[in-house]
Amino acid sequence: SYTGWAASIVLAGGLLWTLNTNKQLEADIQTAEIENSYLEQQIEAAKTDLAATKNLLDVLRDKNILSVPLGGTENFANTYAKVYWNKADNTIYLDAQGLPPLPAGKVYQVWSLTLDPLTPTSLGTIDEFNTDDNKIFAIANANESQAFGITLEPEGGSESPTMEQLYTLGIVDSAP
Repeated sequence: SYTGWAASIVLAGGLLWTLNTNKQLEADIQTAEIENSYLEQQIEAAKTDLAATKNLLDVLRDKNILSVPLGGTENFANTYAKVYWNKADNTIYLDAQGLPPLPAGKVYQVWSLTLDPLTPTSLGTIDEFNTDDNKIFAIANANESQAFGITLEPEGGSESPTMEQLYTLGIVDSAP
């Protein structure tokens, strides 16, 4: 009779152990599924970044793209940028890696310039400068630009460039 009780206790213990192990395995599976989902999202993000990088390389390597180096000006001699101008689709690609991080309440504003007479036309502000890792921005430019400049302006931009805050300037070479 004790054998029956002992068998019942062993069976109950085995059942409890099995239930506990089953719950732990279910928790492990749920953790693995969450990790798998996170990794799939990372892979998709990496694929998107890779496609964008390949597209950017294609643009920069296009023989019809005009490259315009923008050197630093007086007080900002250590700054630099480069414009890659695709006249066919009226787009510039601005590589602004050589500009310092923005102070609070300020934005970089990009200008298209004609030189005679000197006429600046705003191409807009780079609002996401501090958050963009690669510092390359596509900007519409339907102007017959002779030069490009970048100024530091109050958030929202300015009607005309603040010349004391002209960080970079570059003249367009007529040959691509």
